[in-house]
Amino acid sequence: ACPPRPPRCRNVGARLAHLKCRSDFLRARSEGRSCAATGLVLQMRAHDEDELKADGLPGSRVGFTVSRKVGGAVVRNRVKRRLRALARELLVEGARAPGDYVLIGRKATVKRSPAALREDFRRVLRKVDADREKVEG
Repeated sequence: ACPPRPPRCRNVGARLAHLKCRSDFLRARSEGRSCAATGLVLQMRAHDEDELKADGLPGSRVGFTVSRKVGGAVVRNRVKRRLRALARELLVEGARAPGDYVLIGRKATVKRSPAALREDFRRVLRKVDADREKVEG
């Protein structure tokens, strides 16, 4: 008989709900704020209190998209894995407002160093949050 499989470590810590419907991605693009950096683009649509209560949405949701212009399936999946790792690491602690976050991979994401990609993500997250506060304030 086979020995039992060890537990997977990738889901340790807080988890974010994922955007799954195309309409959620489109709503984040049309109604939300967007900011671009060398390694990625971040789109964010904040949830208001009524929407959270009425729809039963979790606090924050995240979605990932990478165009075929970036590369073949292997390259696109690598980019999405890198973006998922960033979201697990930084979005849980850095997201101030509950909302929908869409991370879009770019060609530069493939060769960008992890430290530079992390800094890009922090910068666009701060920028989107600052834009949100300007609009609401």
